Amino acid sequence: MTTTPATLIVVDDDPEIRELLADYLGRHGYRALVAEDAQELRCLLAREAPDLLIVDIMLPGDDGFTICREVRRTSEVPIIMLTASADEMDRILGLELGADDYLGKPFNPRELLARIKAVLRRTRSTAHEGPAHARLVAFGDWRLDRVTRELIDRHGERSPLSGADFQLLQVFLEHPEQVLSREALFDLSRGRPAPPLDRSIDVHVCRLRQRLGEDAQHSQLIRTVRGAGYVLASQVEALQ
Repeated sequence: MTTTPATLIVVDDDPEIRELLADYLGRHGYRALVAEDAQELRCLLAREAPDLLIVDIMLPGDDGFTICREVRRTSEVPIIMLTASADEMDRILGLELGADDYLGKPFNPRELLARIKAVLRRTRSTAHEGPAHARLVAFGDWRLDRVTRELIDRHGERSPLSGADFQLLQVFLEHPEQVLSREALFDLSRGRPAPPLDRSIDVHVCRLRQRLGEDAQHSQLIRTVRGAGYVLASQVEALQ
């Protein structure tokens, strides 16, 4: 059976990087398209439905943050951001805006390939046995639709989750009432070990708490266990 290759769009203003990545990803079985800026990306998105975007943060005109924010208004397509900045806040901001992963420049194309495979594997995961993998699961006063990636509140109102928020919630739902360290949360949600001193998981937990209508001081669902990590303090029930 023939499998349709995943379509990737590389957005980078450096023509050598665009050519290198398009050739490399093409040789590894992907359909790789390229854009040099936000405007070219918009034109591509008008006629393509990519499986993943690779976006450089430092672009002329609308930068990578602007692109991420704009894409997230209408789509949950996975986004990997590239950054030449050593400032951790750039990476955290990208994740807060809905990016699924980030990679610092310069990078080894093999590492980018591994990140792409990990993100696509997570976002394309199909349902299998167990309450955390049913389409609709309930926890606390909330439900999660795993197909549409939407949170549903007690009134039935739906709100979409970004890729990174969805993956982190998935980890908690797969390990209810278990204390998970920051390192374990990073590994399970990103598919790779956390870099030294990386605290982006704390940012995502904070963001997820906000989506659940809670704050760090009074969180009843995702609780902080001092010196150990975080725990989803709720049972998880499969609804369908």
